[in-house]
Amino acid sequence: MVVVTGQNKVSGNPDDAMSSSDAEDDFQEPATPTATQAGQALPLLPQQFPEVVPLNVGGMYFTTRLSTLRRYEDTMLAAMFSGRHYIPTDAEGRYFIDRDGTYFGDILNFLRSGDLPPRERVRSVYKEAQYYSIGPLLDSLEDIQPLKGEKVRQAFLGLMPYYKDHLERIIEIAKLRAMQRKARFAKLKVCVFKEEMPITPYECPHFNSLRFERSESETKLFEHHCEVDVSFGPWEAVADVYDLLHCIVTDLSDRGIAVDHQCIGVCDKHLINHYYCKRPIYEFKITWW
Repeated sequence: MVVVTGQNKVSGNPDDAMSSSDAEDDFQEPATPTATQAGQALPLLPQQFPEVVPLNVGGMYFTTRLSTLRRYEDTMLAAMFSGRHYIPTDAEGRYFIDRDGTYFGDILNFLRSGDLPPRERVRSVYKEAQYYSIGPLLDSLEDIQPLKGEKVRQAFLGLMPYYKDHLERIIEIAKLRAMQRKARFAKLKVCVFKEEMPITPYECPHFNSLRFERSESETKLFEHHCEVDVSFGPWEAVADVYDLLHCIVTDLSDRGIAVDHQCIGVCDKHLINHYYCKRPIYEFKITWW
């Protein structure tokens, strides 16, 4: 092998000579390990936290004890600050949680002393408690208003077949009509009836006698679908038509949809003998802007 300088040519047997690139490879210093390689070779040590923890939750600053964050071991916060997971810090050294911090103070107050938020913040704090998986806080919030009442309301709506599907149908029909007419609002007809069969006060005795002793052919004569866009009912519960209307309007409003409604009469379609459909028909007005 012949060692050459930068200006001299290689002499000797080409097979025995070493190329300049090979020589460089032989004398090259080992490359610095990448971050990924280093992480694989040397796993990160458990993260250590101070007793007093500064926090940055979505740009809002909080300070609390480490023991407060670890109050309930089955929560996300306890897992985050267990030392098993790495939590980034901001420029001031605060531990950063990428979450809206508006209601994080309510979360801390419950972890510190079991305090619950005011009624107007219960729903929002409940969502945060779900995110952080704080079971005791979820249980406490579910036992107070408005969540306790919501559980009763959902039990009633559970009796209503296709309730959510009907809400979606109202929205889709109203949107389509407004777009077709290039209008701010759209109107549609909705039937809400509690009883399976249509009745009127003076027909009750006759109706009740037929209700339990009618033949299959008579049953078909009473089968009827009102000419409306959407129908809700029937159901068996103390809650009446006005209660269901309240649920419909509330759920549409919660989705940011402005809705007005008024009763515009009854179906009044003739069925058999002196029986007419007396299910109430409501006009819903959906305003889009």
